[in-house]
Amino acid sequence: MHRSVFGLAVSLGMIFFHTGGAAAEAGLTVVGTGDGLEMLREIGEGFSAQHPEIELSIPPSIGSGGGIAAVSSGAERLGRVARPLKESEVAFGLVYIPIAKIPSAVFTHPSTGVSSLSSGDLVKLYSGEITNWSELGGADLRVKLVRREDADSTLQVLRGSMPGWEDLKFSARSKTAVTTQDAINTAMDVEGAIAFGPYSQPLESGLSVLKVDGHHPTDEDYPSAVTLALIYKDGTMDGEMEAFVDFSRSEKAHTLIENYGGVPVTN
Repeated sequence: MHRSVFGLAVSLGMIFFHTGGAAAEAGLTVVGTGDGLEMLREIGEGFSAQHPEIELSIPPSIGSGGGIAAVSSGAERLGRVARPLKESEVAFGLVYIPIAKIPSAVFTHPSTGVSSLSSGDLVKLYSGEITNWSELGGADLRVKLVRREDADSTLQVLRGSMPGWEDLKFSARSKTAVTTQDAINTAMDVEGAIAFGPYSQPLESGLSVLKVDGHHPTDEDYPSAVTLALIYKDGTMDGEMEAFVDFSRSEKAHTLIENYGGVPVTN
């Protein structure tokens, strides 16, 4: 077997093993991105209260790519993604159902003493031009930069919408967080840290969520947001899947999304 084909087979086999393969049919598992995870779990709790007969699981992040691989292979029936599907993925039969827009927030450890920055300040921080928070009116504390990998959905949104980010080259002193939760945990644990990720209300506890150019992530004029969507393979929709998709687009789910600082997608 050709090495690349063998590698794909092994990868898909590992997904089957990890998720239980056909055993996943015993319950409905929604796998994928860490963006909006707390919000989606809250939606899941509301769904389970209405549908106790359906065993629902929303596990930790395996990334949008992991969710796409799991659904494409048949290891799982529903996935969650924070990026649009590629043409090749749509051609393969994946169906994309947006449910919420989630602002892309920038947040710091409270020790920085900073609550609002300009988009220009952010560029200077992440490029390494500014290295101490005192340069921005904050504490006399070294800046600890936390970034995400190039394919991260929040970073892609920031590059496409935040002034100065399209061609931003990150400082070599920045740490790359491999998951959303890793970025959040680092910002919470490390004095002087700054990170970015999808906004959710719980970020306001233990972190300083920054206003950018005078706008909080929940403000209408805030420029950056990622779209959280469910995905499934065309022709696989069943009663359990349809029930969860319908609930995730219901008025009750819209209220939960808004409570977490998101914006429901209504079409």
